[in-house]
Amino acid sequence: MPFSLIAIALLLFPAFLQAQEFTTVFEKSQGLETATYHQTIAYYTQLSEKHPEIQIYSMGETDSGLPLHVVVFNPDKTFDFSILNKTKTTLLINNGIHPGESDGIDATMMLFRDFATKKRPALKNTVLVTIPIYNIGGSLNRNSTTRANQNGPKTYGFRGNARNYDLNRDFIKSDTKNAKAFAEIFHLVKPDVFIDNHVSNGADYQYTLTHLFTQHNKLGGKLGHYLHLFLMPELQAKLKQKNWDITPYVNVFNQLPENGFTQFMDYPRYSTGYTTLWNTLGIMVETHMLKPYKQRVEGTYDFMTAVIDIIENEHTNIKQYKKDAITDYMPGTPYTLDWKIDSTQTTTLNFKGYEGTFVNSKVTGKKRLKYNRDRPFTKKTNYYNYYKPHVETTIPKAYIIPQGWYTVLNLLKINQVSTTSLKADTTLTVEAYRISDFKTRNTPYEGHYQHYDTKVISEEKNITFKRGDVLVSTLQPAVRYLLETLEPQAPDSFFNWNFFDTILQQKEGFSPYVWEDKAEILLQNNPKLKQQFEAKKQSDSSFSNNWYAQLDWLFKQSNNYEKAHMQYPIYRIN
Repeated sequence: MPFSLIAIALLLFPAFLQAQEFTTVFEKSQGLETATYHQTIAYYTQLSEKHPEIQIYSMGETDSGLPLHVVVFNPDKTFDFSILNKTKTTLLINNGIHPGESDGIDATMMLFRDFATKKRPALKNTVLVTIPIYNIGGSLNRNSTTRANQNGPKTYGFRGNARNYDLNRDFIKSDTKNAKAFAEIFHLVKPDVFIDNHVSNGADYQYTLTHLFTQHNKLGGKLGHYLHLFLMPELQAKLKQKNWDITPYVNVFNQLPENGFTQFMDYPRYSTGYTTLWNTLGIMVETHMLKPYKQRVEGTYDFMTAVIDIIENEHTNIKQYKKDAITDYMPGTPYTLDWKIDSTQTTTLNFKGYEGTFVNSKVTGKKRLKYNRDRPFTKKTNYYNYYKPHVETTIPKAYIIPQGWYTVLNLLKINQVSTTSLKADTTLTVEAYRISDFKTRNTPYEGHYQHYDTKVISEEKNITFKRGDVLVSTLQPAVRYLLETLEPQAPDSFFNWNFFDTILQQKEGFSPYVWEDKAEILLQNNPKLKQQFEAKKQSDSSFSNNWYAQLDWLFKQSNNYEKAHMQYPIYRIN
C-alpha cells in the first residue's frame, strides 16, 4: 500500500473506532430491535462524556417517577439557552411519546452520534435538542404484542404512560407530570422548529414516510405561508433527492385514500398544536406501520437531516418570521378559535397507493377492506388542506382570573405566562360570559368527559375583584395560549377540559311547597314577568304540562337564583 494511503487509513482509524464504540442497539440487531429506556439514556451519557459538543440534562419529573432527559448538541459547546436563543436556530426533537412508535428513538441516537463524530457536515446555525424518550412509563412497559398493526421492532413500549394517559392528548390540559416537564423544557429551549416522531395507523400505501405539518391556516400569517409554500415543498424536494417519496399524513379510517382525505387538524392537545401557540414550526413524522422497521428508522433519519439542512440555509428567515408573528395577535383584532374544512380549495396529490376493494369477511360475514400490494397505482387525489374560520372572538386587552382558580393559574405559571396580582380590591368594567349551551362526551376521553360545541352569552358588568386576583395581559408571547385555553368556545379550552365543571352544578334550590307562595308574590309584583311566563306556557306545551319546570323557570328569574351558576369565572377587559 502506498505511504499516502497508509497515512489516510491511520487518520481515519480513530473515527472508525468511535463509530464502532457508539453503534446503536438498532444497528447491532441489523435493524430489528430498538433500544430500551436505560440503554438509550446510557448511550447519550457516554456520548456526552466522549464529546464535549453534547450535554445531557435531567429536567422535571414524569408519572413514572423518573425524570425527563434533554440532550443538546452544539458544536460551539455553548449550552446557555438565553444566549443560544439569540444566536442560533433551535430544533427540538421529541421521541417516544408513543413508545411503540420507536423509530425516532433509534434514528435520533444515530443522528447525534453522526454529528458528534463529524460523519455529518458541521452545523453552523443550528442547535439540536432532543427528548430521547418522552413517555418513560410507556417505554418501561415493554412488550411485543400491543402494536397489532405494526411490522417491528421485536419488542417495544406501550402507548399509555405510567398512569395510562396518551401523552399526545395532554399538552394543553397537562394532567400528567410529563406534560408539565415538557412545558418547562419547551420554554427553556424556545425552539424555532419542532419535530415529533411517530408511526402511522390507517390505510395501506406505497410510502414509508408521511408528514404531518401543523395546519398552515391555523399557524397563520407569514409563518403559515412560509410553512405551506416553502418549507413543506422544500422538504419533499430534499427527500426526493435522497430517493424517498413522501406524502401528507393519510388521514383516513377504513376507507380508500384515493377518494380524497383531509389534513389532520392539530389542536393544542397535540404536540405540534401546542408548540404552534408560540409560533414554532411544527412537524410530525409518520412512518408507515407495515414497512420494515429498518426502512422506517432510516427514513426518519433522512427526514430529520433534510429538515436540518433547511434550517441551516433558512435560519434567518425562520427566526424573523417567528419574531414577527407576535404582532399578528394584538388586542382588538379577530382570532379564530375553531376551524372547518374549506372545500372550495384543495391540493391535488399524485398519490401512490395500492388497489383496495371491499370483499366479504371470513370473520364477520360483512364487507371488509382488503388491499392488493400486487396492484400499486398512482392516482390524482384531492387533499383537503385548507381550513377557514368557524368560531371567532376578538382578542381582549387582558383577562381577570379570581385567585381561587389556582389550577388554571398554576398552568399559566408553568407556561411562563406573565401575570400581575391586584394590590387592593378593585372594581372593573369587564365582559362576562354566561355558558348558554354545551355538549358533553358520553364516554371518557383521556381522563375527562370533555365538553364541546360550547356557546356563551356575553354582557358587560361592573365587578369588584379582590386583592390577590390575577390580571393577565394579552400583550405577551403567550397570547395564543391564553386565547386557546381561556376562551370557553375553543375546542381545547380549560372549560371544555372540565376545569370549571363546578359552575355547571346549581348549589341552591327550592322546596316546591315553599316556593309556590313566593312565586305567586313574584308574579303579582312583576307584571312584565307574568306576561312572559304566560306566553311561554302558551307557546311550549311541554313547559305548560310540567309544573316543576314552571316553578324552576320562575326561580331562575328571581333574585333567589345564585349568580355563580353557569357564570364563567374568567373575565375579559376589552
